[in-house]
Amino acid sequence: MHNRLTPTFSIITITYNAESTLEETILSVISQTYHHIEYIVIDGASKDGTMDIVDRYRPHIAKVVSEPDKGLYDAMNKGMKQATGDYLIFLNAGDSLHCDTTLQSIVNGLKKEPLPDIIYGNTALVNRNRHFVGMRRLQPPKQLHWKSFRNGMLVCHQAFIVKRTIAEAYHCEYRFSADFDWCIRMMKKAVSMHNTHLTIIDYLNEGLTTQNHKASLKERYRIMNRHYGYASTFAYHVWFVLRAFIRR
Repeated sequence: MHNRLTPTFSIITITYNAESTLEETILSVISQTYHHIEYIVIDGASKDGTMDIVDRYRPHIAKVVSEPDKGLYDAMNKGMKQATGDYLIFLNAGDSLHCDTTLQSIVNGLKKEPLPDIIYGNTALVNRNRHFVGMRRLQPPKQLHWKSFRNGMLVCHQAFIVKRTIAEAYHCEYRFSADFDWCIRMMKKAVSMHNTHLTIIDYLNEGLTTQNHKASLKERYRIMNRHYGYASTFAYHVWFVLRAFIRR
């Protein structure tokens, strides 16, 4: 057995009319010093110049699908079906890997076989000009556990890297928070989880519309009930409200 670990990362970017943000994302992937990457772009039949950008970088992209889909999580499920790598990374248009050595640094931190089921790290927030705005308010715990997300989504979905062999489809009945549910389900299955202690992702801090934000929070409440039970979820939400008042 070789000493050097060389897991392959299937990086999946979902796009729809993303011409203004996609190029930065692609560049962050193809400029990685670590080359065991399978890059997949799943486009929802964009009507702008998204596919022109994809075509420009086509030699660096392993698989491209462009067709109508039933929304973000349906597209993510399509991407997962295309993937053949050891790990899945979902990198949305506008988000990017933190620096050119991010994947190499992650791999350097992995000790030996067997590879961990989940790898996770920190997320930096950036603006449209890629300038650093601050670190994400919710921070990953030292040791991640499936019950950790009772306190909210402590690891950004893009910085939550899952071994493909344990991955299951997203539940598309959740329109805004299927990633929250998916991460909890993956943690329940995982035997080992590895904290990289690295900033993995630069997240484009655009902010969802408040309308979507409300719908998303309602879904999260349902998801928490499903995984953590009604009493526990209610108690935690009382605490969230109190904490918000205290912070004021």
